[in-house]
Amino acid sequence: MTDWAGGVLLLAGAVLGLVAGIGLVRFPDVLDRMHTATKPQVLGVLLLLAGLALRLRTPSDLGMLVLVAIFQLSTAPVAAQMIGRAAYRSGRVDRSLLDVDELAGR
Repeated sequence: MTDWAGGVLLLAGAVLGLVAGIGLVRFPDVLDRMHTATKPQVLGVLLLLAGLALRLRTPSDLGMLVLVAIFQLSTAPVAAQMIGRAAYRSGRVDRSLLDVDELAGR
């Protein structure tokens, strides 16, 4: 039963990764692309890791999967913040789309 659950999680994670890749190609502006590069991709990786954890089940493998999950959760938001900041500073963000522009005075 756990192998089936692991397979379902692996498939769901792969589908979310595919959706994130399609979103990167299809969305029109930087902010939408930034969103699709982080949200579904991170959830997809976490689902893949959960599926792998159900399939592997050894303590050393589980420890490595936890480290990968922590690294992914800590780096993806920072990368998205830096991409958004760089896009804003280079003028690639349509400021009329922003509800709140906290960087307008800087």
